[in-house]
Amino acid sequence: MFSRQELEKYASVLMWALGAARGKAYRRGEVVRIAFDADGLPLAEKVHRLCILAGLQPVVRLSDTHVMESSFYSLGKKDQLRFMPAGTKEFNEKLNGSVFILAPSSLTHLKGVDPSHISIAKRARKPFRDILWRREEKGLFGWTVCAMPTKALAAKAGLSLAAYAAEIKKACYLDRKDPVSEWKALFREAAGIKQWLTGLGIRSLRIESPSFDLKVTPGEKRQWIGVSGQNVPSFEIATSPDWRGTEGSYYSDLPAYESGNFVKGVRVTFKKGRAVKVTAQAGEVFAAKMLATDPGAKQVGEFSLTDRRFSRISRFMAETLYDENFGGRYGNCHIALGASYTDTYAGDPASLTRVKKRALGFNDSALHWDLVNTEKKTVTARSRDGKERVIYENGIFKI
Repeated sequence: MFSRQELEKYASVLMWALGAARGKAYRRGEVVRIAFDADGLPLAEKVHRLCILAGLQPVVRLSDTHVMESSFYSLGKKDQLRFMPAGTKEFNEKLNGSVFILAPSSLTHLKGVDPSHISIAKRARKPFRDILWRREEKGLFGWTVCAMPTKALAAKAGLSLAAYAAEIKKACYLDRKDPVSEWKALFREAAGIKQWLTGLGIRSLRIESPSFDLKVTPGEKRQWIGVSGQNVPSFEIATSPDWRGTEGSYYSDLPAYESGNFVKGVRVTFKKGRAVKVTAQAGEVFAAKMLATDPGAKQVGEFSLTDRRFSRISRFMAETLYDENFGGRYGNCHIALGASYTDTYAGDPASLTRVKKRALGFNDSALHWDLVNTEKKTVTARSRDGKERVIYENGIFKI
């Protein structure tokens, strides 16, 4: 599906993204994990080669197959679900970067599994993930995620494998002579929009579409982030709001495959910042169990908007990495239930203590579940002086 030259371009983009995400170049001897599904091996090999040439220390990790995952979550006892190998803590404390290559061979293999088993494993892994987040806050760690085409993804997206691969190439600028230069240009253009949004002094946002009406409160000491290298591709611009100010309803019109389950038509109602009701056209039991992962799972950790002029994604891809960056006719917005991103703090993230995060309304959870809406919508910002202005309409930022 990918030529040698296209794989080399893709690997070069990921290496650029890894440095952009951390905010500084990698130095000789730093440790980078390359984690990949089996069908991602050809790209993993190219990334590994570039790491060696850069003098880095690559650590290769092959992800569990969908058969292994199914056995683990359906047959595993609580002690097995909570188990973490010896050395995980020490490894994460030394890790400088991670490249994740998604290439799933199944998207619905956990549909018969008790969702509480997935939640148990998520909670057990959270302390180890928090180590990496603290390292990221100090500028010691960066990460990026990408995807390779598989039969499972193509089938769920309603495409041939070749057509799905073509969508990935287009979205990641692999159809251009120098994709890294394309990403650098987009990085600079997005910086202007992020600076504009951060400088508006927004007290609250109202998002209205034919299907929902939601109020989001960005909160104190927030900045907008995005097109940062953390996802390839990434066209979204986002912030982690003060979860306590979320009110109203939200509707996700784009289906999703989450933790081996299919979910469609999710509607969430918020009161005083917490989800008080969740329904879904498909996967409602699973959705309810995900919101029961921990107390923070019912609260918003991210709010995001994608400008359709940026995005090269115009169709459903059955992979959140792509679907949360949907451009199409009206762009998209999405919220994430669960964990916040502390790089949205308008200050030194390393200075954020747990107490300070709580005081500022940053959400903490083992869950981070993106729910995408692609309908025509209007986003109105109310500034601290009480003035209102439309900042996003018909899929375009009104800068």
